[in-house]
Amino acid sequence: MKFDVNKLEWTKEPAVYTVSDDKIEIVTAPNTDLWQRTYYHFRNDNAPVLQMETDEKYFSFTVRTEFESKHRFDQCGVVMYLDSENWLKGSIEYENDVFQHLGSVVTNNGYSDWATTEISAGIKSMWYRFSRREDDYCIECSEDGIRFKQIRICHMHKGDGKIRFGIYACSPEDSSFKATFTNMEITDCKWLAHDGQQPDEE
Repeated sequence: MKFDVNKLEWTKEPAVYTVSDDKIEIVTAPNTDLWQRTYYHFRNDNAPVLQMETDEKYFSFTVRTEFESKHRFDQCGVVMYLDSENWLKGSIEYENDVFQHLGSVVTNNGYSDWATTEISAGIKSMWYRFSRREDDYCIECSEDGIRFKQIRICHMHKGDGKIRFGIYACSPEDSSFKATFTNMEITDCKWLAHDGQQPDEE
């Protein structure tokens, strides 16, 4: 499987974007987001997602992001969007001029959760690696594209068959910024099989 921009499809096509073989740029529109119910009680499902489809069970997708985010909740990163109530994303969300939230959201059966850590607001680039092992998934990040650190391991209830995955960018509040995606590559799964504690005997 290869990353082919000609196979990418939008869920919600943004008004301003460019797509080439080696670079994708998205200019976000205000009041765009992905979230379902939990804590805030609202349901937002209008972020532009650009992704491809596959039934491959084991692979990794890597991408470098650069972003000019400047307003609270401005964000961009990797995503697997199956439908409005089943998806996951890994991204950096701008908070203020001191810090941002690096983290992930997993949404299963219509409820989102959010796991984050604070990083400097001065960081304006991040690599992500999205990996699949059947219906389990891993998102990692890297500042140099060489050493990746785990952000999240999760199970997706509807993630065992054909999936769609790719990139996204959005601005949940009254903001707009440019997100740039480069170095997009699909490889054999970099998330290796677990080597350690054995499963309990049934």
